[in-house]
Amino acid sequence: MEKIRRASHAGSWYTDNPKKLEEELDGWLGESGLVKSPDVRGVIAPHAGYSYSGRAAAYAFGNIDPTNISRVFLLGPSHHYYTPRCALSRATVYKTPIGDLPIDLEVIEELQATGKFELMDLGVDEAEHSMEMHLPYLAKVFHGYPVKIVPILVGALNAENEAMYGQLLAKYVDDPKNFFSVSSDFCHWGSRFNYTYYDKKHGAIHKSIEALDRMGMGIIETGDPDSFKKYLLEFDNTICGRHPISVFLHMLRNCSIKIKIKFLRYEQSSQCKTMRDSSVSYASAAAKLDA
Repeated sequence: MEKIRRASHAGSWYTDNPKKLEEELDGWLGESGLVKSPDVRGVIAPHAGYSYSGRAAAYAFGNIDPTNISRVFLLGPSHHYYTPRCALSRATVYKTPIGDLPIDLEVIEELQATGKFELMDLGVDEAEHSMEMHLPYLAKVFHGYPVKIVPILVGALNAENEAMYGQLLAKYVDDPKNFFSVSSDFCHWGSRFNYTYYDKKHGAIHKSIEALDRMGMGIIETGDPDSFKKYLLEFDNTICGRHPISVFLHMLRNCSIKIKIKFLRYEQSSQCKTMRDSSVSYASAAAKLDA
């Protein structure tokens, strides 16, 4: 029986008008000027409202060559629901205003059989925006291609579980028909986020935020989950997708092919100049076969 996850954030976080949404996505993808590459096997992309991060996200999704991909794994953080594990969707299809994405029930079953995953209720699934904000881009890029998705909600994992899920999912990286869409924003800065780290040597606050984010991006590019963990422990940068990113780094460490992450775009929602200001950072990366 079909179980639908509605596009619950359409009409608020992004337009629910299909024509307008297509135009926006086309515009941002065109602006990015990226050449699609079959060597790109995954992306890290933001998940804010499209008026904030839609343009930055195009620098991730614009790399995708859909020709040989038949399955997309989505790894998104949990913003409202606490779990120390990863959770799978109970839905059979994810709706978007520009086309529906069927869930790969076979892989969901396979993952469930490991006993390491919980199932999330449809209410939890629809309340979460971290994976939904990737869906219109995926529906757009894979339009006309028979792709299925495997959404994985990544909970508040400890280091041991990040490694465990990374090892468990690594075999899927070895299959060139699989693609990975990792959802994360970067620094959430300001008193409303309870995070006001400021290193004055960089000058203005927004420059300090950028230096901190770029340090993290550089560490992610090394592919070393332990260094990323150290960085987070030292600076506590409010990267909301820290757990999905860490799981992905463990996947790349444990798979048998060599994949390298490279960041292609960095933006901030606004430039913080005083301690009263706030901003969220957005960074987009492509994970590419390293020949």
